[in-house]
Amino acid sequence: MRSTLKAGIGSGALITLIVIAVLGGRAPTIALALPAANPTSTSSPSPMVESSAPAEVAPEVATGVAARVRKIPDRQWRRIVSTGTWRPECPVGRLELRRIELNYRTFDGEVKRGQLVAHEDSVEDLVEIFSALFEAGFPIERMKPVERYGGEVLRSLQENNTSAFNCRKAGQINAPVKDSPHANGRAVDINPVQNPWRDPRCDCWQPGRKFAKAKDGPGVIRKGSLPVQLFEERGWVWQNIKVPDYMHFDTGYPSRARNVEGQRDRES
Repeated sequence: MRSTLKAGIGSGALITLIVIAVLGGRAPTIALALPAANPTSTSSPSPMVESSAPAEVAPEVATGVAARVRKIPDRQWRRIVSTGTWRPECPVGRLELRRIELNYRTFDGEVKRGQLVAHEDSVEDLVEIFSALFEAGFPIERMKPVERYGGEVLRSLQENNTSAFNCRKAGQINAPVKDSPHANGRAVDINPVQNPWRDPRCDCWQPGRKFAKAKDGPGVIRKGSLPVQLFEERGWVWQNIKVPDYMHFDTGYPSRARNVEGQRDRES
């Protein structure tokens, strides 16, 4: 609900008092609008120039997944490069990658804003799948790009972080970089703690064995569960490896494209 009060100040000067009553019981916000002495115009940025606003801050939205797809902002790309999450030998780069911003439900039932970095040809599938998971109340611990963890896979897994693109460093990768679904941005790991994988290099469960024998439960992915159904309906593969890898979905190995047409219409 909005009301406007105009009062004269001096000779004809006006001050507009806008009182915005914010729903939800919060205190009203009051803004004073004064006439600008020297108004300036703002030119539109070129397609590859990002806003100067903080690239990694997204508003919380109370309901709905509210997905937004955009090109990788300058600040985020610098962080991706500086952490080694991308290197010149990686199969895809900034032009092919997109940032997906969307809401997810936590294990406590809260709605939080998360981010995934993925190949542009996988964006439509991921938005549809995570929208369905949101509506079904499937919980996710957190959702941050891997560069937030210095590009370190194990750190991301131990934090129970859901993520997609990561051109993994030597010693972390378990497939040739050109073929790797994660390095191509066509793979996602969901709730690694509840859905660990059996690492053949150490013959151990990563990031831990606590849920290795779980059959179901909040955030757990097993045969026939909703995430498996949603991904497989769109042609994705679950556990695309010879050992258990409950967290992992990809479009195929070696990495292959999905749904190229129509993606750019979704971008902002």
